[in-house]
Amino acid sequence: MKLLLIGFGRMGHLVDELAAESGHDVVGRITSTSRPSEWPAADVAIDFSTADAVRANIARLAALQTNVVIGTTGWHAYEPEVRAVAGDAGLGVVASANFSIGVNLFQSVVAHAARLLAAQPAYGAWIHEAHHAAKKDAPSGTAVLLRDAMTAAGFGRAIDISSTRAGSIPGTHTVGFDGPSDTIEITHTARDRRGFARGALVAAEWVHNRRGWFSMTDVLGGWG
Repeated sequence: MKLLLIGFGRMGHLVDELAAESGHDVVGRITSTSRPSEWPAADVAIDFSTADAVRANIARLAALQTNVVIGTTGWHAYEPEVRAVAGDAGLGVVASANFSIGVNLFQSVVAHAARLLAAQPAYGAWIHEAHHAAKKDAPSGTAVLLRDAMTAAGFGRAIDISSTRAGSIPGTHTVGFDGPSDTIEITHTARDRRGFARGALVAAEWVHNRRGWFSMTDVLGGWG
């Protein structure tokens, strides 16, 4: 495929590297200083830019009729607007707070645990996430995704979320359930950022020639 990379920070560089290894052709690398005329035609764009840039990016991609994988976080206040622009243009979009295949399977495990613990009123729940010091949004988009999955699974009690920002942590998420006599904890730890970049490429391959708004659950075939 011909790929357009929007945002060329750490994640953009990783996607660029892995795209070449997978035989894809990166036809453009867009930064905050790129002019509209520098946006080439591509099969799929992968957006790891900034939350504030997502609305302008989707408008340009709509004009180019380019499907997109959105890996940027912190922009979901604009989601109705972004969905409307993508829908009017007939784009295929995969949007996720986390493209790691392991994290998305972890989400399924967490949802199943929440479904089981929902019937046990003595247990409370929490989520703690830790990321590198430069990460701006807190809580992380993944923590919010996990909370929403727990709620959708039927866990109706409060779910406390806390965050740590320190050093170079790629990402650690712990979901806990605490009762009068014991504690259950489930943790996913990312060792590096390559898993996120690989997942974004899997999503780009999947959304090529598709139309509609999708998540990584759709990309991975869904789960019970």
